[in-house]
Amino acid sequence: MFRLSRYMNALANKVQNVEPRKNAKREAAALAGGTPTGPVVIWNLIRRCNLTCKHCYSVSADIDFPGELSTTEVSSVITDLRQFGVPVLILSGGEPLMRKDIFEISHLAKSMGFYVGLSTNGTLITDETADRIAEVGYDYVGVSIDGIEETHDDFRQKKGSFKEAMNGIRLCRDLGIKVGMRFTPTQYNSHELPLILELMETESVDKLYVSHLNYSGRGNRNRERDVVHQTSRWVMDELFKAAWSDAMGERRREYVTGNNDADGVYLLHWVAEHYPEHLAYMQGVLRAWGGNSSGVNIANIDNLGNVHPDTFWWNYNLGNVKERAFSDIWTDTSDSLMAGLKMQTRPLRGRCRVCPELAVCGGNTRVRAWQMTGDPWWADPACYLSDEELGIDASSYAEDVPVPGELETRVVRWAS
Repeated sequence: MFRLSRYMNALANKVQNVEPRKNAKREAAALAGGTPTGPVVIWNLIRRCNLTCKHCYSVSADIDFPGELSTTEVSSVITDLRQFGVPVLILSGGEPLMRKDIFEISHLAKSMGFYVGLSTNGTLITDETADRIAEVGYDYVGVSIDGIEETHDDFRQKKGSFKEAMNGIRLCRDLGIKVGMRFTPTQYNSHELPLILELMETESVDKLYVSHLNYSGRGNRNRERDVVHQTSRWVMDELFKAAWSDAMGERRREYVTGNNDADGVYLLHWVAEHYPEHLAYMQGVLRAWGGNSSGVNIANIDNLGNVHPDTFWWNYNLGNVKERAFSDIWTDTSDSLMAGLKMQTRPLRGRCRVCPELAVCGGNTRVRAWQMTGDPWWADPACYLSDEELGIDASSYAEDVPVPGELETRVVRWAS
């Protein structure tokens, strides 16, 4: 996750000479989010969903899926996560509000001291549900918005879903719950990003999470809908303008991106163009962030209890929390993928291996390379910066080739 506003605000302080800090290392660590003792866990508690979104990574449906964890099993896992030092739980699905014990689970997590987020499509947030959300005291509620009305309804494949989702956002907002919007740009909806930014203003929404489309689940089957590199750059340019305007003004809205750590490198190019005198400072800050943290500071548990390096590795299982403690699974580097992900410098090939900005992006999203080539260590095909921009000589990696078949595939027991 790339916390764009955090870095824009830090840069604005430098530009405006506001409260400069004396300890650069401590400042960089704080901006990078620090080092948690355990990973952030995104937990898909249920696969059932009332929608069938075109870009869904969990390939959900409005049916019950057998084998999902019981309340007792979930409670046991939560205890292990807390003892392991997991700081954040993001409860997702499917649609988590379709799980009958979602509020019981959420109350337990809050009582144990987790930062607890709820990731929902928003359509099931009624007055009564909003009150229960407020009672839990979620630290954050994220609602997916894929465009304005017609576009959103088309992506969600349900007419009226935009109005329902926006009603859910308003109900949460009016109860003082921190609520934000999630937007996944593709070739079919990226042009509506300015309208989404306007919607933030008119609806007084203070957070926007822009998730680059990943090659997984339905997103993998529809990979041709992924924004082309030039569109990715345009999306980031729009976010840079919005975040910088807020940072230099009085608004403190939060802009975050995910699933493409090249965003950090692209920000450095923006800083080099607009404020070159602060480039070295921002390089230090972003290197402290370090980019992709799948398998290190980001983890996923699916509805069956399978553990994955992140939410897009659903066809690669590391183990199951019904059989082994999450803490044991997560620290087991006998798995070749986890061993590589946890290396200080990952065993990358292709242009990623020789990229001078590797310390910033961390090699970007590995699952895309695996989906496209069968090699998890090949260059991420969604990096939208050219060799020339990165200062890479193509001859330096010309002899590199993908090496597929190194991983033992652990197929999730999906109902197709």
